[in-house]
Amino acid sequence: MKLDKNFFSENIKTLIYALIIAVIIRSLLVQPFYIPSSSMEPTLLVGDRLFVTKYTYGYSKHSFPFSPPILNKRIIFSSPERGDVIVFKTPADNRTDYIKRLIGLPGDKIQFIDSNLYLNSL
Repeated sequence: MKLDKNFFSENIKTLIYALIIAVIIRSLLVQPFYIPSSSMEPTLLVGDRLFVTKYTYGYSKHSFPFSPPILNKRIIFSSPERGDVIVFKTPADNRTDYIKRLIGLPGDKIQFIDSNLYLNSL
């Protein structure tokens, strides 16, 4: 009977260690996502999977599971560049992850006229 109890406790410890390692990797290094819609076609297709690095643009409360309110703003921050694929949550629902390509930076004027996208044009 003692052998079974020891075996069970060792397996529980292993599972807890694996869970801690997975949370650390997912929170601090990379997180997997998949493309749920056709909004990124033709470069990314529905069902494509990608790994997003967490350290590229810094860390915020959304870097951690369930978005705990431990950080009020982004730390170790670097600015994204035009053309980068970014993942973000909207302030409206704070639950849904959006995967989009960055086309405009602060100060840019973006217009969508007759199905054409214009950036900084007069």
